[in-house]
Amino acid sequence: ALLGTPKILRNSVGELQGPLGEKPPSRRDLVHCNPFLSGFVFLLDSPLLDFKKRCEDRDLAAPGNDEGAHTAQGGGEGEPHGQSPDTLLGNTDKKLNAGAAVTSSSAGAAPVAPCQREPRDLAMEPECPRGLLPRPCRVLVLLNPQGGKGKALQLFQSRVQPFLEEAEITFKLILTERKNHARELVCAEELGHWDALAVMSGDGLMHEVVNGLMERPDWETAIQKPLCSLPGGSGNALAASVNHYAGYEQVTNEDLLINCTLLLCRRRLSPMNLLSLHTASGLRLYSVLSLSWGFVADVDLESEKYRRLGEIRFTVGTFFRLASLRIYQGQLAYLPVGTVASKRPASTLVQKGPVDTHLVPLEEPVPSHWTVVPEQDFLLVLVLLHTHLSSELFAAPMGRCEAGVMHLFYVRAGVSRAALLRLFLAMQKGKHMELDCPYLVHVPVVAFRLEPRSQRGVFSVDGELMVCEAVQGQVHPNYLWMVCGSRDAPSGRDSRRGPPPEEP
Repeated sequence: ALLGTPKILRNSVGELQGPLGEKPPSRRDLVHCNPFLSGFVFLLDSPLLDFKKRCEDRDLAAPGNDEGAHTAQGGGEGEPHGQSPDTLLGNTDKKLNAGAAVTSSSAGAAPVAPCQREPRDLAMEPECPRGLLPRPCRVLVLLNPQGGKGKALQLFQSRVQPFLEEAEITFKLILTERKNHARELVCAEELGHWDALAVMSGDGLMHEVVNGLMERPDWETAIQKPLCSLPGGSGNALAASVNHYAGYEQVTNEDLLINCTLLLCRRRLSPMNLLSLHTASGLRLYSVLSLSWGFVADVDLESEKYRRLGEIRFTVGTFFRLASLRIYQGQLAYLPVGTVASKRPASTLVQKGPVDTHLVPLEEPVPSHWTVVPEQDFLLVLVLLHTHLSSELFAAPMGRCEAGVMHLFYVRAGVSRAALLRLFLAMQKGKHMELDCPYLVHVPVVAFRLEPRSQRGVFSVDGELMVCEAVQGQVHPNYLWMVCGSRDAPSGRDSRRGPPPEEP
């Protein structure tokens, strides 16, 4: 973590290797060969890596704050799990079945009891600069054991937990049991006990967490609780975007997980945009990543049966959908960046949550200063807040959105299957915009409205499916905080959102 992006090599049994297969030299060997490296060894031998030893020297016999918390059984995303919690957590965790939650001292490694502390908030730590998590740090980890290939728990114990213990990050681990379980948990959780919430799954679980925070009575404070995305699902677009913002090369699977874990250990926070959505049925929800309609949403839905394949499920689904392209009819309108209204809309939507000043009720026409797309036949419409659509799809190579801005992509009907395939293949490296496809349009916007002409197809919001109906949305600048490689806020139109506030 101190020397930059890790380059991890393992042999067939998982042991660390050097570039040519040999065992890596020890730190003392490096100093013996080159005394100049003694400074680095001093850093590597610092209290950060000797946390376990220092904890053993302290009086840590007092129990932590996690007694009586719920230990979730296996399962998630609405799917039953055939294994018991004992099987998932290992024999060493059977004592937790009385009700204690899985913590850093019980998730399968050497026992290290967390210190008992009073609830606090990172903004109340005088020695902690704004935009940084405190040290030591306490994190609530929500993990979906059914995410991706079903190995999220094993990956957490073997890849994430050792880093957290060395970085003085204590945690409570809760396994989600069903769809919307994480949403229910954060609605009822005493957030003052935690410095951050970490989500290990795909993008859908982060969607649940954010919407759960926005449903709380104290939503204005709750939504500023720092969040961390640890990739453990089949769609890890948010984690891939954060990895890109940190300056890392595009990686997948365990390498992406380790990069995101290192970002959590470095504790840097950055504000992110939030998309507020309204549907014709009266639903109000929030998105941290994307809304898609048409081709992309269909691939998301139809590849669900291949979830155990991991991220390759989207490639399989893409080829199946290319074999029988569909045309989707609807009306698309948007508010481009830089458009100045002569006056604010007469009837803005007023509901719990942030006020969407650019939106009017769906029963009314869009304001006159909006742009209405003349075509009504589409292959896909995609609203994207970040750079990646998955860890292998670099959908927005133009870079991180400015504060209060999101990407709008749409593909008009008429494009050939071969041209569409070339677009998706080039998107893996972010080269699709260089193809100059006349059917592909990209516009930076602050608000949009999409009105399907029929209920054919589905919408996908952060990877979660919703019924096909009229929907509109507005982006809110720098509305939530996430663990990221840079503390800089996105520049742009409105960066007024301040750092996490002190809790009363």
